[in-house]
Amino acid sequence: MSTEPDMPVSSLPAAPRARAVPRPDLALAAWLGLCYAVAGVGSLLTAPAIPTWYATLAKPPLTPPGWVFAPVWTVLYTAMAVAAWLAWRTRPSSCRRRGLRLFCVQLVLNLLWSWIFFSLHRPGLALVAIALLGTGIAMTTRPFLTISRTAGWLMLVYLAWVTFATYLNAGIWRLNP
Repeated sequence: MSTEPDMPVSSLPAAPRARAVPRPDLALAAWLGLCYAVAGVGSLLTAPAIPTWYATLAKPPLTPPGWVFAPVWTVLYTAMAVAAWLAWRTRPSSCRRRGLRLFCVQLVLNLLWSWIFFSLHRPGLALVAIALLGTGIAMTTRPFLTISRTAGWLMLVYLAWVTFATYLNAGIWRLNP
């Protein structure tokens, strides 16, 4: 039996705290929220120009009917969020950090394109923005493929659509001097 007096609990050294890790379902909700917020702002920038300015433009061959864009972009923003979440769930690394930072950059470029094309009515300048967006997506895809093949493939689907959108943007710029 010890002859030392009991130490008060408040004077005991604190146990090291475990690092708080967000729940995966909340993290997915956060990535979805971020992507849908960008989609929502983009939609606010886009919607007023569709029946007025965009409707009057000559469009290149293979331009889909207008109703196709909203469901396609909804699927793409969801896929982007899932890709970011899958990458986020991997073990912390410089590759993961780089991929997630690039992901956020490409989201900003995505919104920038909507603003330039639909709000400013500047297809030529928007073509530069969408080229930067495609580059940003490709740069994001590389680390995503390294850390999560599924995340990388989801980004490749997005890149394929943006490549097609680049063709449409270039055609509109060329056909509407």
